[in-house]
Amino acid sequence: MEKYSSVTDEELASIIGKTNDTVLFGVLYDRYEHLVYNKCYGFVRSIDEAKDLTQDVFLHVFIKISTFNGKSKFSTWLYSVTYNFCVNYLSRDKERKISSHSSQVEAQYDLAIEVNDFSLYQMQVNKLEKALTLIPPEDRMILQMKYQDDVPIKELQEVLELSESAVKMRLSRAKVKIAEVYNKLEI
Repeated sequence: MEKYSSVTDEELASIIGKTNDTVLFGVLYDRYEHLVYNKCYGFVRSIDEAKDLTQDVFLHVFIKISTFNGKSKFSTWLYSVTYNFCVNYLSRDKERKISSHSSQVEAQYDLAIEVNDFSLYQMQVNKLEKALTLIPPEDRMILQMKYQDDVPIKELQEVLELSESAVKMRLSRAKVKIAEVYNKLEI
C-alpha cells in the first residue's frame, strides 16, 4: 500500500466512488480505522461493540463514498458519517437509553449558567470521564470533538450540519450539563 502513500484521501475517495475498488478502500480504512474506532468507543464504551460499530461505519462509508463531493476534507466527511451513524445506532438501541439521572440533569439545566473553558480543563480526569458517561451521547460527542480532538467550530458546523450559532449554543448547553453532572458526582 506504500505506492498510495502520496495519494490524498480526497483523490482516493473519488476513485473509489467511481470504481468501488476495495484495495483502494483498504488504504482509506488503514488511514482512519483508529480514528473511527475511537469515536465509536466514545459513544458505546465497549471494546467489542466499538469494533463491531467501526466495521459497520466503514461498510456504510464504502456504500456511500460516491456521495462524497469534495466540498470538505475527506476526514471531515468521515467524521460526520461516523458521528451520525453512532447517534442513529444509539437512538435505535433501546437498552442504551440515557440514565434517569442524566435525564433529570437535562431537564434542570439553566442556560443562564455560563461555564468557561478553563473550568472544564480543571476538572479531575476520572470524575470528568464518569460525568461524560452520564450525559446524552450528542452532548458527550460535541464536547469530545471540541476539547479532546480540537475540532474547530467551522468543522463542527460541517460535521453537524448546523449554523455557527447553533454549534456554539449546543456547546454551551453541553458544558452546562457536564458541569452540573460533574458537581453532583462523588468520587
